[in-house]
Amino acid sequence: MKIRKRYHFKKKKLKEMHETLGDYSKIIPAKATVEILETNNNDIILINGNPWIMMIDDTPFLTLKGALEVDVTSKYVVVDMGAVKFMTKGADVMSPGITKADPNIQKGDFVIIVDETYHKPLAIGRSLISGDEMTQNTQGKAVKNLHYIGDEIWNLEI
Repeated sequence: MKIRKRYHFKKKKLKEMHETLGDYSKIIPAKATVEILETNNNDIILINGNPWIMMIDDTPFLTLKGALEVDVTSKYVVVDMGAVKFMTKGADVMSPGITKADPNIQKGDFVIIVDETYHKPLAIGRSLISGDEMTQNTQGKAVKNLHYIGDEIWNLEI
């Protein structure tokens, strides 16, 4: 990942980001230093120097390091322990591996994928179907993996 620019985030944009992040906007403290890293891939938002938010198609969502800092209460997909090794290699989430999903997930939403035992974030993805369909389907892809443990965003050092 190549960093092209690094600069401070504008307050007006920060207000818009708070609204878009919804439940997860608490990750940005009131007097935080917020910077943006423009990269050749997804832009990364630094909160006090930590890469906690990424921009996907101009929409902010948590990185895995950001997801580790908050309680995952919405937009989550729980996978069984058999799927964990595949998730950490960047595989998409298949419907048979899903044990639970937030019923409010709509097709195209960004989601946090967690394991069923420890509820630790494994990946960030985009839902291909609704939350209800994820738990009911017995075949096919449910979530496209966008960011996972061990990828270049996870290993980003500033």
